[in-house]
Amino acid sequence: MSKQRLQQLLAFLEEEPDDAFTIYAVATEYLKSDIDKAREYFELLLREKPAYVPTYYHAAHLYLDLGMDEKAVATFEKGITVAQQQGDHLALRELRNAYDQYQFESDD
Repeated sequence: MSKQRLQQLLAFLEEEPDDAFTIYAVATEYLKSDIDKAREYFELLLREKPAYVPTYYHAAHLYLDLGMDEKAVATFEKGITVAQQQGDHLALRELRNAYDQYQFESDD
């Protein structure tokens, strides 16, 4: 993780605390060094900005990494629903593929 990049993103967030993309960028940057902080920011997005589709893919994978499979499944399913509602076909395909992969691997 680039400490400088994170500091810059946090400064942007301070200027615009409601900007979903900036919150998302901070969360994904924290994925490289501080899983708890990443989770905090992803959960903020899920709570406060549920229409921000990119969150669901990364949050679900984070939950899987943390062994929180039920939360991951719920996150995948909610993300699929939101992507469908928004007509975001690329995100929908990515979420479905990731969810299908999880289901395939968990059936083994």
